[in-house]
Amino acid sequence: MGVVLRAERLTKTFKLSKKQQNLEHTAETMRTAANNLSFDVGKGEVFGLLGPNGAGKTTTLRMLSTLIKPDSGDATVEGHSIVREPEQVRAAIGFLTSELRLEDFFTPDYLFGFFSQLRGIDAATTERRKRELFERFGISEFAGVKVGSLSTGMKQKASLVISIVHDPGIIIFDEPTNGLDVITARVVTDYLKELRDSGKTIILSTHIFSLVEKLCDRVGIIIEGRMTACDTLDAITRDASLEDRFFELFVEAGGEVA
Repeated sequence: MGVVLRAERLTKTFKLSKKQQNLEHTAETMRTAANNLSFDVGKGEVFGLLGPNGAGKTTTLRMLSTLIKPDSGDATVEGHSIVREPEQVRAAIGFLTSELRLEDFFTPDYLFGFFSQLRGIDAATTERRKRELFERFGISEFAGVKVGSLSTGMKQKASLVISIVHDPGIIIFDEPTNGLDVITARVVTDYLKELRDSGKTIILSTHIFSLVEKLCDRVGIIIEGRMTACDTLDAITRDASLEDRFFELFVEAGGEVA
């Protein structure tokens, strides 16, 4: 199994606003969201980034997806640098984040065609992909409904199919089931399994232990921007539950459990 994504010492620091300082009751002016993160992802593997809110998961995935640049370090996706070759990286990946907001005025049908054109996909392939994905996620009857009138779950499913219009080999999901009802979350989870079984490489972030246990071949545990463990589930858990092992690592890293 060859390596298709390699992160090397990725670091990203942000300046805290006065509002953030007040909300967090801190005098800190800077926050290191990702601190020298290094890990590999193999072809056809499901790799999970597990950590609490604010651990640095989203920042890491946004760097890998070229939405933000690291302060230092680099990563390669199919041999292309996220720093020096962002366009080639974007062509190789699909990226879904809960921060993605589809324009309320447009319909799923229009948006799928629009993003397909941006990706340079021909009309016949676009129609075939749209038919397959809309039917798979139950979007067909809502294809002509404006996004602003869709339910939260339907918006998430529309966002998902739009993020993979180009059938990428590497798919990055930031909290793919976050905020979804149990039915929609199950639909998304089942589709992730299908993608895995079809040989796609998947990188996902989550704070949900059961999602990691169901899907991931390997997992990296991030706490306060640092990678505290990165291995197969069996190697990390050592006959304990993933949840118990996570909290052991959390306490060892200086975290406090209320």
